[in-house]
Amino acid sequence: MDEDTRSGEPVRDTTVRDTTATADVTGTTGDGAADPRRWRALAVLAMVQFMFTVDSSIVNVALPSLQRDLGASTADLAWVVNAYVVTAGGLLLLGGRLADLWGRRRMFLLGTAIFALASLASGVAANTGMLVASRFGQGLGEALAAPAALSIIVLTFRDGREKARALAIWGGLSGLGATVGVLLSGALTELAGWRWIFLINLPVAAVALLLAPRLVKARPGSGGGRGVDWAGAVLVTTGLIALISALLSAGHRGWGTSATLIPLGAGLAALAAFLVVQARAASPLVPPRFFASRVRLSANLATVTLASGMAATMFLLTLYMQNVLGYRPLATGLAYLPFCVAFLGGLMVSTVLTDRLGTALTSGAGLVLSAAGMLYVALRMSVAGGYAVDVLPAMVMIAAGLGIAFPALQNAALHGVTDEDAGLGSGVQTTMQQLGSALGLAVFAAIAIGRTGAALEAGDSSSAAAVSGYRWAFLAAAGALVLASVLVSATVWRAGADRTRKPAA
Repeated sequence: MDEDTRSGEPVRDTTVRDTTATADVTGTTGDGAADPRRWRALAVLAMVQFMFTVDSSIVNVALPSLQRDLGASTADLAWVVNAYVVTAGGLLLLGGRLADLWGRRRMFLLGTAIFALASLASGVAANTGMLVASRFGQGLGEALAAPAALSIIVLTFRDGREKARALAIWGGLSGLGATVGVLLSGALTELAGWRWIFLINLPVAAVALLLAPRLVKARPGSGGGRGVDWAGAVLVTTGLIALISALLSAGHRGWGTSATLIPLGAGLAALAAFLVVQARAASPLVPPRFFASRVRLSANLATVTLASGMAATMFLLTLYMQNVLGYRPLATGLAYLPFCVAFLGGLMVSTVLTDRLGTALTSGAGLVLSAAGMLYVALRMSVAGGYAVDVLPAMVMIAAGLGIAFPALQNAALHGVTDEDAGLGSGVQTTMQQLGSALGLAVFAAIAIGRTGAALEAGDSSSAAAVSGYRWAFLAAAGALVLASVLVSATVWRAGADRTRKPAA
């Protein structure tokens, strides 16, 4: 799964076509010898991927600090997270296709440069509007650079053992990035200020922009813009942005206001148009035939729910620990260490469970365990709560459950795919993860905002009202995970798809 996680359909298309002996594609020099630059090229490409992964999680612990500095609302904070994720997820498959057509090195350098400029704008943002706009720019940069980088790696290392080693390094750094992002966020926010969580990207991007042209030989793509589903990419991204805007507005203003109904209608119309375009386009981002399998469809829907639960947990627990329990940013970052350890432990356990029990029981059990953790924290959290008793057990259950469910859902999402569709399947699943994070965060943040407002009107203190909002959001997230567990378990079990694939590494 890892080698295709961010590549999507483009890797599938180019694996057959790009067979010429060039250093950036085959990993060999003109005389057929292995290019000695390939491992240094991997180091640069993986360093940028590590930066992207760190940036997807580094903002969480800094949210309360930038909220105070910029006067941001809870909805603004949700946009700070979602602007990045929804853009990267919505344009991911398009970015891979453009790398195919216009050259991988070119798109990698362009995406990295855009990401660096957007990081600079985020670091010097004078208000939340500027910060959110620059986060959209960061998401665009990742969507262009990440698929191109992985395509270069997959097609550079032609030897099976070397490729496995390279992809293990790539996947390991990606996983490590999420942990480092949380810890780095706490340390930088407390010791240097929240702006440095963005400015730290600049030297990394500068090194990559300097070294990549020397280590990765340029090779032109297939050229032109034919075969690019521009309309599909624009519709799905703008539709999700409008839908998220409506959800967050509903939390503040209610469902009956024009500020909610107009973006809601526009978002639903754009997503409906996206489905029509996908059915008629010559080269759609996601061919409708891919979801003809009920197993793949239910697994991807469950992935959306899983990703939304993880995003909601990081968002809500961070606000609870800092705004209610009074934790400093560094202490908050360290408080997430057990979460990261439990998540990694769940990933390792998942492989064993899937081999013995199948994907249906494994994914269902993981989702239910995470739901139990969310229910626990919803029932235990209070203004006078404590970390060891009220937060830590929930963290461990949520993280372990997510780690168990995630690889099993990856396997189900690839049920029955051919070699032709393997890259598409993994690219779609990665897109579902990112879009699920954005959409789920909007839903649960809207629930928390709405309930907090109602509690304030009833006379509760600000802390008590905030806790009430977090509690309702966690209860909703727990219910969503249970429903996802039932859906995917029943579908996979009925289809007899439990053991059609080996567990993902």
